[in-house]
Amino acid sequence: MLKLLLRYGMAGLLNTAIGYAVIAGLDIGLGVDSHLANLAGYGVGGAISYFLQRSFVFESSASHRRSVPRYLLAALTAFLINQMVLSISLQVIGDATLGRAVAQLVAVASYSVTLLVLLRLWVFDRERPP
Repeated sequence: MLKLLLRYGMAGLLNTAIGYAVIAGLDIGLGVDSHLANLAGYGVGGAISYFLQRSFVFESSASHRRSVPRYLLAALTAFLINQMVLSISLQVIGDATLGRAVAQLVAVASYSVTLLVLLRLWVFDRERPP
């Protein structure tokens, strides 16, 4: 499990860095609209994340036909939970600057944990013998 967590963290750092580089390069470097740059960065980061999770983190042989839709649904589910946790955290902690920062960290953690669980148990679950 430690190996899985380390690989998950490394993959997350790499895809976040690449996604942000795309965002910054398009937005700041080329003057592309911030929202379009953000969308492009998340698209690239998400694609890299999928391939890293499939091959490096979970070492899965599941077909892309099966795992891509599951991955997309898992990421969407994790994002929706992230948004719910963010809303609740802001209500509990408050929306002052420090409160928002803490709420965002809690929400990011909820996304990461939710995605890891869904990837492990559903998206890249190992083939079970009959």
